[in-house]
Amino acid sequence: MVFKRILRTAVKVFLPLLLGGLLFWFLYRKMNFTEIWDTIKHGVRYDILLFSLLFGLIANIVRAYRWGLLVHSLGERFKLNNLIYAVLGNYAINFVLPRVGEVWRCGIITKYEKISFSKLLGTLLIDRMSDTLTVGILTVLIFFFHFDFFTNFFARNPGLVEGFQEHFGSVWLYMALVVLISVVWFTFARLSHLTLVQKTKGLLKNVWEGMKSVWLMKRKMRFLIQTVLIWMLYFLFFYITFYAFDFTKGLGVGVGLIAFTMSSIAVGAPVQGGIGAWHFMVIATLVSFGVKEGDAAAFALVVHTTQSIWTALCGLFGIAALPLTNKEKPSVISE
Repeated sequence: MVFKRILRTAVKVFLPLLLGGLLFWFLYRKMNFTEIWDTIKHGVRYDILLFSLLFGLIANIVRAYRWGLLVHSLGERFKLNNLIYAVLGNYAINFVLPRVGEVWRCGIITKYEKISFSKLLGTLLIDRMSDTLTVGILTVLIFFFHFDFFTNFFARNPGLVEGFQEHFGSVWLYMALVVLISVVWFTFARLSHLTLVQKTKGLLKNVWEGMKSVWLMKRKMRFLIQTVLIWMLYFLFFYITFYAFDFTKGLGVGVGLIAFTMSSIAVGAPVQGGIGAWHFMVIATLVSFGVKEGDAAAFALVVHTTQSIWTALCGLFGIAALPLTNKEKPSVISE
């Protein structure tokens, strides 16, 4: 049993890392590393790069405040610091196990605040759905106002279109969906007397209660404002780095927003920190606007590495701070 758990954990860690690493190698295998290294040594304003990191940290702190609005709407009380540290730690965990950080975030708050894990999971789904919706809106806006960019982007990368058609044009995918839906319906409709099914229904009910928090929330406008603020800060976290390189500082806010949106889509890839996918999206976008491939590769390598290290360090701080700040019972605040 121990060996199986170790094996499962190893697969969860190394398989995504391998996929991201292969894409990273594919992107950089023909690059001129002498030029890239020269840019890294002499072509980067690291003071600007370090300044940009503050915006990423502030964005994640605001994210904790926003999550607090959802948790508070459940009628729960909590210590705000715990939510902040959990959100920071979330990202450090994701660098090891993609998407596991979200589950850990709910689990650690359940441990310290004694709030239902399944209800927290429901609030987290709303948290993530709002982010997905934001990226979707940005993508649609860019599609309508910069249609030529997408035309050129897919013309330069025909493999993306072919891969999309291959996966979503297959009849087997839709047959599998029909079978899955049928199995789920049969299980809940015909096997509801089984203990496992009853427990699952109870879990899903609690998750739904958590998801309803967005409707029960009294301060919906604050939630919306904080969502906009989070993504403005994430944008600054990314865009300010343009001014650290001579070949990107003149591209403008419009190009920065396009590159930021494409990089945000890449973060959804099930690999640690979007490695490989993030680099591909940023490099392809910058090249579309006239940046040399070698320079774009240097930009992606420096920015992603710096931001990843910073996010991981903040996350490790959050993980370490949680047990230290919960040694004694603190005064509880609700928001």
